[in-house]
Amino acid sequence: MNTDFARQQMIEQQVRAWDVYSENVLNVLRDVPREQFVPAGYEALAFADTEIPLDHGQFMMTPTIEGRALQALDLEGSENVLEIGTGSAFLTACLATLASHVTSVDLFDGFLEDARRKLDLAERGNVDLQQMDATRELPDGKFDAIVVTGSMQSFDPRLTDALNPDGKLFVVVGDAPAMTAKIVTMTGNTEWQTESLFETELAPLINGALPPQFSF
Repeated sequence: MNTDFARQQMIEQQVRAWDVYSENVLNVLRDVPREQFVPAGYEALAFADTEIPLDHGQFMMTPTIEGRALQALDLEGSENVLEIGTGSAFLTACLATLASHVTSVDLFDGFLEDARRKLDLAERGNVDLQQMDATRELPDGKFDAIVVTGSMQSFDPRLTDALNPDGKLFVVVGDAPAMTAKIVTMTGNTEWQTESLFETELAPLINGALPPQFSF
């Protein structure tokens, strides 16, 4: 496989074609070696627009959803970011390239151990990896951006509580096959606005089927 050609085809034929126009995001997708983050045996699918299976019944997000998520967060370089669901750590590496610091949490030690190795190889040292069930607790502090890498059946209002003023949250909410990707932007300490970005289908976050608490 011609890796450079396949990467460029992914960016131009898939990601840009799906309304990702941010040059910062497209450059990150060029710079972060996606082929180093896919599971062994799936290198040939590294640049395909498909969910790649991971351990524990999880999946690597498609390049198009990753691109749309990064574009929606509109990171400028100074942000403190929370990622819920480390998974393959590819999106983690992209976030670490675009932001000042990333805290990434996952349920599974194996994902976190793999992530440490891959992020070291990619020279992304501004990431704090923590084992945590984010449906039950969140890391201490407030964040300028939060991204949830698995879908949630219903929205968890703790996520907006963890955002700084002007902070942004990317999350996919709903039941298959009718899920909606949303960007939530804090407009004050307790007020926010929500924009629906696109319809999609995303593998659920483990324990993401929360009791209905809030509608937005």
